[in-house]
Amino acid sequence: MALWMEAGSEPKTESEVVDLEAISALKQSTAIELKENGNEYVKKGKKHYSDAIDCYTRAISQKALSDAEQSILYCNRAHVNLLLGNYRRALQDAEEAIKLSPTNVKAFYRAVKASMSLSLLAEAKSYCEKGLELSPENEELNKLAGQIDLLKSEQDRRKAEVSKSVTAVKDMISAFEERKIKIGKALYQELTGVKKPTLDKNNILHWPVLLLYAEVMSSDFIEDFCETDMFSTHLDEMFSESSPPLPWDNEHAYTRDALELYYEADSGVRLSKREIFHCLADGTAAANLEKFDIEENDAAEESSSTTVLGGGGMRWIKVNERRRLYDVLKEPNLVVPGIPVFYVVSKKSSFYKEFKSGNWAPPPSSFW
Repeated sequence: MALWMEAGSEPKTESEVVDLEAISALKQSTAIELKENGNEYVKKGKKHYSDAIDCYTRAISQKALSDAEQSILYCNRAHVNLLLGNYRRALQDAEEAIKLSPTNVKAFYRAVKASMSLSLLAEAKSYCEKGLELSPENEELNKLAGQIDLLKSEQDRRKAEVSKSVTAVKDMISAFEERKIKIGKALYQELTGVKKPTLDKNNILHWPVLLLYAEVMSSDFIEDFCETDMFSTHLDEMFSESSPPLPWDNEHAYTRDALELYYEADSGVRLSKREIFHCLADGTAAANLEKFDIEENDAAEESSSTTVLGGGGMRWIKVNERRRLYDVLKEPNLVVPGIPVFYVVSKKSSFYKEFKSGNWAPPPSSFW
């Protein structure tokens, strides 16, 4: 009997021919019935979509229909996969339908829909154009063509924004490296928000700078401290004769002539380039970028030879007011906690002696 014939062999007897024709007819009938059942399941709604896919899959496996009819089966299964959100499978089915019947306009339409859902806009545009070659007046394909153009424009704009943000962040990291500035984990963001330095067109850094009054756990914030500015410039403006006294300074100890600035040495852990990139990119178009081209530099840093205050655990380095911010930030014992932080004390205050002894330590940032 034909059922026992080896695969690929030709029927030799009239009986074998009849058997094969009967088997083929049965498979065709089964495939058509499965196709119709699948169509009925689709009409019944979402709860029956899995049954529809099963019917189409079994119909396809019969391999009994013409290429054009098989194309319809794949196209129908692509339709159900689209409804279920199985976009990758829908695209595969639509592509198979197109291979079997290059004139199947519905298959092109479903390939476009699946490609768009997968953000494969170049593929979507290609399928849409080929579909419109077959059916120039097709309303659905023409509508999708317009949508693709809009999405492509938005995608290009987004890519340009990401590229611009990435370039800006990399330029900032290069500026840190050129100046030998070490960046650590950001602190005191509850006081400053997510403030970041900027790099102007002349390659000059502009920093937001936080001043902490150690004695009373109060703060001041300088939004734009150019790296070429001396500290005295900002202090002269903040504590000019016309400026009102600090509201908590009942003893009037914090006068311009009594102020001293310090930073905490060897504090915090230096971030890697990759970590700095993510910190600087936060809030920009590059914020969610997973992959970016940046090389880590594990070179050892030079140790500090600066004299520090006190013999305790804290290391306070006095800042010369006549120095530029640039010169201070590149000190080898300074790790910038996101943005520069300096402590303000007064020589006239009773707190001054405690601070200089090195016995005072700042409370957690949440207390400021």
